[in-house]
Amino acid sequence: MAKREFGTCFFEQYAQISLSALLGSDYDCLVNRDRPDLQSSDGHSMGIEVTRAMEESRKAHLDLLKDISGITPSGREEETDLGRIVEFGYGYGLRKGRFVGARELSYWSMALPMQRIIESKVHKNGDGFYGTFDQMGLFIFSHDNLLEPEALKAMNYTMSLQKNLERRYDRLYLADVDDLFVCNLEEGLSEASRLVRIAITREQRQSFYMEAIRRQNA
Repeated sequence: MAKREFGTCFFEQYAQISLSALLGSDYDCLVNRDRPDLQSSDGHSMGIEVTRAMEESRKAHLDLLKDISGITPSGREEETDLGRIVEFGYGYGLRKGRFVGARELSYWSMALPMQRIIESKVHKNGDGFYGTFDQMGLFIFSHDNLLEPEALKAMNYTMSLQKNLERRYDRLYLADVDDLFVCNLEEGLSEASRLVRIAITREQRQSFYMEAIRRQNA
């Protein structure tokens, strides 16, 4: 499959950068392609589909801002982050995800709630839409902060949907701006051992953000 143009895939790049930094070198070789969005360079070892979810009930109340230049920062750190959002058009990874930049506005505006996006992606994978990989993952960005019970619910729901399917996701990655939940969906594990929560520091968020921007401009 053709390699995707960098200008269209900030979030896919952010996902790969964070996975590599937080989970190790197994994710270093992932490149941007399509169906699924991230693939190992050999085209069969690992595939990860990247998508996003947003609570429907909060859509009208979110700060989806096309023009944030009129916001007055209260400190130097905020001023720096706001400047980056204006310059690059992306807000994810800065200011705890409070603001959405102009270039990512449509990405979040079209996001489905968690349950519906999981249903859609599980069915597509089961139908062979993403091909066949030795290990297949689903990475979901959440605009809202996730609690561990919510992550467990999403994990168990994914497992229930795909339990009778031949093609299944092996891993579910749930990312909000402060955390990455890694869910092992393989059979034979206890619920307590399936989910790992990894905190993401402000410094790490900024590092992921700037590297994704760098790749956009490469």
